[in-house]
Amino acid sequence: MELKRVVVTGLGALTPIGNNLEEYWEGLKNGKSGSAPITYFDTEKFKTKFACELKNFNPLDHFDRKEARKLDRFAQYAMVSADEAIQDSGIDLDTVDKFRVGVIWGAGIGGLETFQNEVINYAEGDGSPRFNPFFIPKMIADIAPGNISIKHGFMGANYTTVSACASSANAMIDALNNIRLGYSDVIVSGGSEAAVAIAGMGGFNAMHALSTRNESPETASRPFDATRDGFVLGEGAGALILEEYEHAKARGAKIYAEVLGGGLSSDAYHMTAPHPEGDGVVAVMKNCLKNAGLQPEDVDAINTHGTSTPLGDVAELKAISKVFGDHAKTMNINSTKSMTGHLLGAAGAIEAIAAILSMKHGIVPPTINHENIDENIDPELNLTLNKAQKRDVKIVMSNTFGFGGHNACVVFKKLDE
Repeated sequence: MELKRVVVTGLGALTPIGNNLEEYWEGLKNGKSGSAPITYFDTEKFKTKFACELKNFNPLDHFDRKEARKLDRFAQYAMVSADEAIQDSGIDLDTVDKFRVGVIWGAGIGGLETFQNEVINYAEGDGSPRFNPFFIPKMIADIAPGNISIKHGFMGANYTTVSACASSANAMIDALNNIRLGYSDVIVSGGSEAAVAIAGMGGFNAMHALSTRNESPETASRPFDATRDGFVLGEGAGALILEEYEHAKARGAKIYAEVLGGGLSSDAYHMTAPHPEGDGVVAVMKNCLKNAGLQPEDVDAINTHGTSTPLGDVAELKAISKVFGDHAKTMNINSTKSMTGHLLGAAGAIEAIAAILSMKHGIVPPTINHENIDENIDPELNLTLNKAQKRDVKIVMSNTFGFGGHNACVVFKKLDE
């Protein structure tokens, strides 16, 4: 069976450095930090008092008050970014075959704040089980694609992938394969997360995963820097319209990129720590290259997982050197988490968008906040430090890894036509 080609025809972004695609790209290329003191709750007793929150996001700009109350923030973010991507794609919702349009979404946690608040309310009550009737449908991770499909009438494949921080990369790979095999013409894919909440911050602090650079939050996310001390929690969403190539051409769609392939692997090592030699990461990138029919030297740039954790950054760069050999020194390697923070289940989506935009504009966004050389990192690697770099990027890879050892890798190609 001949696999169908898959392209990206629409993008949508809701991030800590921009509330739409254009703003997101401006933030990326200018090295904007999205990290700032938390405004959602009192952080006086928290070890970490900052995060990458959305700025100036008002749900009532997108939903009426009654609808907004029925949606957790992660679902609101999903619907807003999906709406932008659908509009950007130019798909005619009146004529497209909606039985062949699906939504495959990623969320690592889902409605954490909803769960948190309902449990707090119960604990502070008299023991009577007075729960909001929307508690469960607001909380469950699959409600984001469910609401997107309900709004637009999409009746194809519809589900959520959950693999911690690899969730939206898994969603994109599932969407790729669904279209490749001829099951759908169009898939709305991506991911969303809204874990900047008491439970999210408290939980990640308890496992010593977060940076505690409270004196300088805007510089706290510092991938590859010797003084990095943990990731910065982010929130938001990214959406991509994946479409069968001939379907897109027939309707005269603009095409951002071709999705050449995806790879998956497991570290099979530890609940949260990466394998110190990056064995699982080596496997996922090799699997991705094989799936895409590429050689290592074909890749121009890699948007790394690059979370700004002491162990993770070194392991990933070791893996890149193993897979790409001397060619690794000629590529642009970057981490846009230095600007957006770590969006958990949405990370793969917004970073894939960053990678695609780097091809479109010929600019690789920087890894900001780098001040101190880490002797454990090969100094010959071009980590795109502190300033964006111009480059004609034809093929770009995006890495995303999750707690539990889940690894996902997606690779995109710029089309000449």
